[in-house]
Amino acid sequence: MGILSAFLFPPPPSTFVNVMTVVSSTAMGMAGISEINGKHLQYSKFWNANSSPKAPSEEPKLSSKYGMLLAYTPAFLAGAASFWFFPSDNERILVLKAALTLHFFKRIFEVLFIHKYSSKMVFDTAIKISFSYCLSTVIMIYTQHLSQGLPEPPIDLKNIGIALFLIGIIGNFYHHFLLSKTRKPGETGYKIPKGGLFSLVICPHYLFEIIEFFGFAFISQELYPLCFSTGTAIYLAGRSYATRKWYVSKFENFPSHVKALLPFVF
Repeated sequence: MGILSAFLFPPPPSTFVNVMTVVSSTAMGMAGISEINGKHLQYSKFWNANSSPKAPSEEPKLSSKYGMLLAYTPAFLAGAASFWFFPSDNERILVLKAALTLHFFKRIFEVLFIHKYSSKMVFDTAIKISFSYCLSTVIMIYTQHLSQGLPEPPIDLKNIGIALFLIGIIGNFYHHFLLSKTRKPGETGYKIPKGGLFSLVICPHYLFEIIEFFGFAFISQELYPLCFSTGTAIYLAGRSYATRKWYVSKFENFPSHVKALLPFVF
């Protein structure tokens, strides 16, 4: 572990967790590269991207609202159930459980009351996202459970993690709210979003989601959340690149200074 031992708990005595640390982060990173190469997970603007050998019309689809509910609900239920399945009075694990559960509760709330959907979601994509979120939530909590009783890392990042989580969840919600305001009742088309950091990047909601996930990693101080958050960042960077490319192709007046994810950089 080297230098990381000052910041992280040692890897847990679980072959499953250690294998999934590599598998999950690699899968997320490869999904991000696929987004850059034009092979998209089929939701939102790319719901009808033909990245399957089947014709799009043959693939089972859901409305975007039901697809997103399917994507987020199992992870929320896993987070909520963890308070009963892994009872603990350890502050770190309680904060991690609460942060993960709140994150997915917010996403469900947004699906039901904030977002204005106009497209569909391929069922296979909904299942992949749902499985990834639920499994990662369970592993993060289980990994933290295995570390109970071990010496704390010399450098405590828990409070920094809480701050990152709060900045991320608030910033993500705010920009989702701004996105919802680009459509008036009855409208289904896309517009260039405005307000907040949309003046600098086209996907500030992704930027804040990345901050949120690194909040989980800092709260936990475990290797699995750190690797999964890194993989998530790579995926969302790829998705934001594809999203900016989509906007440029659809809007002749798209501002050239508006980047994909990081202001002035990318």
